[in-house]
Amino acid sequence: MYFKFYDFKEAPFNMTPNSRFFFESAKHTEALSTLIYAIEERKGFVVITGDIGSGKTTVCRTLLNKLTSTTQTALITNTHMSGKDLLCCILEDLEVEYMPGSKSKLLSRLNHYLIEQLRLDNNVVVIIDEAQNLTPAVLEEVRMLSNLETENEKLIQIIFLGQPELKKKLSMPRLEQLCQRIAVFYHLSPLTEEESKQYILYRLKVASESKRQYFTYEALNLIYQFSNGVPRLINSICDSALLNGFIYEKDVIDAELTREVVNESPTVQISGQSVKKGVELDDELKRIVGEQ
Repeated sequence: MYFKFYDFKEAPFNMTPNSRFFFESAKHTEALSTLIYAIEERKGFVVITGDIGSGKTTVCRTLLNKLTSTTQTALITNTHMSGKDLLCCILEDLEVEYMPGSKSKLLSRLNHYLIEQLRLDNNVVVIIDEAQNLTPAVLEEVRMLSNLETENEKLIQIIFLGQPELKKKLSMPRLEQLCQRIAVFYHLSPLTEEESKQYILYRLKVASESKRQYFTYEALNLIYQFSNGVPRLINSICDSALLNGFIYEKDVIDAELTREVVNESPTVQISGQSVKKGVELDDELKRIVGEQ
């Protein structure tokens, strides 16, 4: 709705992960580099955790775009399933033809495919998003996939993406064997204040190819305070602010408009804590603005 008013070619703060908008913060770049290294070196299991909206899926999409044609990938996003269903999804996403049957037959078909890919000097990567939803029983079955290996290397690389509770689940005694096989643990933390501001400016530039000012310095400060550096919350606030700016025909989003946007939300993040709108929020906003 506000594209033409602000001269955008596309939505700068779309909630859908898009690798074109990948912002190379220190943490996100390190996470991406870690994944690429683990895949190239055939490390087996890798775990990337982060809070809701921290950018895990965007890192994943960026990774997929950087992998060469010698890497075959399966991306699993539905994790509310049995071990057999997960195995079927992996085969289907890898475009491996198979006949419905027992779990052992499915594993045999996958093993045959992996050996063929190794002969072609290809790597096979399975990425499981929202992995914290997998039951301990299914996680243990995923571990069994790591038995598909040669004397020198793993035939399949498995990447778990999930919320912080995933690491807690993996520390369960019954999953000790799986935990011992994980080569890399990496946690995505929120953006710093400076990174948050640069993140906003970067997305605006990608969407507009313009050097014009869209947000005042004070507005950027408030957005960071409200979001606590969580990319998804930053996107939500900025998108709503631009929509309101269009409605009010404001060329630049200022602190006052940002304050109004946040007051329209049920809760916001201020200094890492959820604060309900109302008197409490108004008082906190006055304090923040007074410190600018």
